[in-house]
Amino acid sequence: MRFIILFLLALSTTSLFSQSLPEFSLPISEPSAHIKFLASDELQGRMTGEHGNNVAARYIATQFQRYGVKSLMPNYFQPIPFIKRMPPNVLSLTLGRRTISSDDLLLLTGDSVMISAPMVFVGFGIIDSTSGRNDYNGIDAKGKIVIARVGTSEEDSPRELFGAFKKKQETAKAKGALALIELYRFGFPFARLKQFFGGSNLTIDDSTETLPSFPHLLLNDSDSDLRTFVQSQKKLSGTLQTDGYTMQKVISNNVIGMIEGTDPKLKEEFVLLSAHYDHIGIKATPNSTDSIYNGARDNAMGTTALLCAARVFSEAPTKRSVLLLACTGEEIGLLGSDYYAERPLVPLNKTVFNLNIDGAGYNDTSIVTVIGLERTSAEQDILEACKALGLTAIQDPAPEQNLFDRSDNVSFARKGVPAPTFSPGFRAFDDAISKFYHQAADQADENFDFAYLHRFVKAYLHAARRIADNPSQPQWKAGDKYESIGKKLYGK
Repeated sequence: MRFIILFLLALSTTSLFSQSLPEFSLPISEPSAHIKFLASDELQGRMTGEHGNNVAARYIATQFQRYGVKSLMPNYFQPIPFIKRMPPNVLSLTLGRRTISSDDLLLLTGDSVMISAPMVFVGFGIIDSTSGRNDYNGIDAKGKIVIARVGTSEEDSPRELFGAFKKKQETAKAKGALALIELYRFGFPFARLKQFFGGSNLTIDDSTETLPSFPHLLLNDSDSDLRTFVQSQKKLSGTLQTDGYTMQKVISNNVIGMIEGTDPKLKEEFVLLSAHYDHIGIKATPNSTDSIYNGARDNAMGTTALLCAARVFSEAPTKRSVLLLACTGEEIGLLGSDYYAERPLVPLNKTVFNLNIDGAGYNDTSIVTVIGLERTSAEQDILEACKALGLTAIQDPAPEQNLFDRSDNVSFARKGVPAPTFSPGFRAFDDAISKFYHQAADQADENFDFAYLHRFVKAYLHAARRIADNPSQPQWKAGDKYESIGKKLYGK
């Protein structure tokens, strides 16, 4: 009898131990091959809407097809219509006899114009019927170029400052002005403002958006010299010339596939595995001849894990069905994931979990950093999966960065889907992260740890399998800010 008990205990222990280890084969060459292609110079930084981004999408779709992943749309593509707004090539301004450098000008809106006209200063340029404020009181702006201080008051926050643009523009136009120039003086450097807003940018094409033709500019006035000059002039005229913004329609694709689960009941539920495949393209880099931002860590690393998931789960499906989503447009505002969340191919109330994968890089290869680890009931599955690969899963070490709301997971969290982000191991945003994060140095080269990539991907796959096989549906933990919307989504 004692022998039988020991034998049964041994069987039980063996069974439990086998369940704690990943039951799939992943040669190190597999993730290495994927990331070397996705982060190669030939893909030109995978900028949304550009050639390299399209090549990456085709590569992902081809791998899905190769592994037998089911397509929910033609060619695995969910096409997203974008509008590409391209900045002016010509932008010049004179104030009286003063010529303004183009480095100090930022065109917010406007078509091609050549305006020579009187100029008038209107304070902040605000009219508010509620408070009775009227900065145009006694001023005739018709047929003139209006000059105003940026924002609405000295105490403006960034949100208030930028939020006032449209209203001030509409007010100047209603007063008959030919153009509006705001004198920019704020804590956020003008050069960085131009970097963010002065280049080409993409927005979702909703077929109703039109770019305002009214010329509206920001003029750098960091030391208030220009405001003093403008206010001191009894009569002031100037000339504004620009060829304006142009718009172009662009298509970029989310790449989506599905692997049906094996359990007759649980296969009606879906675990969504997501990663963005876009990056920031080609940019001039000071003191360097390398202008391609390859994005190996951010986020060819995550896309690689998604491709490995396609192969592994196609060969050995999980109990729940798995939805694979490679997102475009993350770097320009989470646009791809948001587009899918608004137009899901599988109902979101059937999508019980999203294990997103994204990150700025790694500075500790003994860990995995999971943004939102402690916020869902899948915490233990993720901890055990990482432990099985000799890695420790840790919570977000930099909550001040607000990382949970800066990746594609939040597009689903806002809808109620439990959605942490599985990230390469970091304990702080230090120099080791900054050296590669959104830098041309982020390449799959001799500085990249391919052995860590291998373990990281295996941990991700093992975590995904544990969650997809767990009989209990994952959910937000009690008290989480998304708990109530989650209960509403799933009818609980």
